Amino acid sequence: MDMNDLMMQAQQMQLELARAQEEVNDMTFSATAGGGMVTATALGNGTIESIEINPDAVDPDDIEMLQDMVVAAVNGALRGISEAGEQRMAAVTGGLNLSGLF
Repeated sequence: MDMNDLMMQAQQMQLELARAQEEVNDMTFSATAGGGMVTATALGNGTIESIEINPDAVDPDDIEMLQDMVVAAVNGALRGISEAGEQRMAAVTGGLNLSGLF
């Protein structure tokens, strides 16, 4: 394999990684907590798109439980989007950790 072939393969992988990153950015993932009382939806760029709270989850005497459900739903959504993104990127890289190379 000569250097030109290697450079062409590197450029192709860079294009595939960019395409995969765009796909990851377009992903959404939702998670629930409290038996569906709270739902959080995360975007592929790591931000929260929405939080839905069932009115039955609001108990003025137990705000801590609602706060815990929100945190659990948000963490679940962020974890899900992270795992989905890692799987997509691993499909392109064959599981190699190429952070910092491109």
